[in-house]
Amino acid sequence: MKERLIHKYVNMAIAAVWIINGLYCKVYNGVPRHQQIVARILGADYAGILTRTIGWLEVLMAVWVLSNIKSRWCAVSQIFLVFAMNVIEFLVVPDLLLFGRMNIVVATFFIFIIYWNQFGFYRTNTNC
Repeated sequence: MKERLIHKYVNMAIAAVWIINGLYCKVYNGVPRHQQIVARILGADYAGILTRTIGWLEVLMAVWVLSNIKSRWCAVSQIFLVFAMNVIEFLVVPDLLLFGRMNIVVATFFIFIIYWNQFGFYRTNTNC
C-alpha cells in the first residue's frame, strides 16, 4: 500500500514537470528561452508554432503519465525523449540552457527518477 502511494506521488511530480515545461514554458511562452532553443535547432521560421506544438505534446505526456496506461512504455518513452532532447541541446545550444552544459546532470537525475519509479522501486505495476 505504501509503495503504491509513493509511486502515485512520484508520478504526479513527474507529470508536473511535463505540464510546467509544456504548458507554462512553451505554450504560454512563460520562458522565451525555450522558443530560442527551438529556433536555433529547428529554424526560426516556425519556431513559435513548433515550440507550442512541443509544449502540447509535453502536456499529453503528462496525461499519459497520470493515466498509468502502458506505464512501462510511457517510462521508456520519457527516458528516450529526455535523453535525446538534452543531448541535442548539450551539443547545439548549451549557451541557452538554464545551467549550461550542467543541464545534462539535471536531465540525468530526472531520467533516474523516472526509471526508479517505474522499474526499480515499483516493480509490482502490471500495466505493461
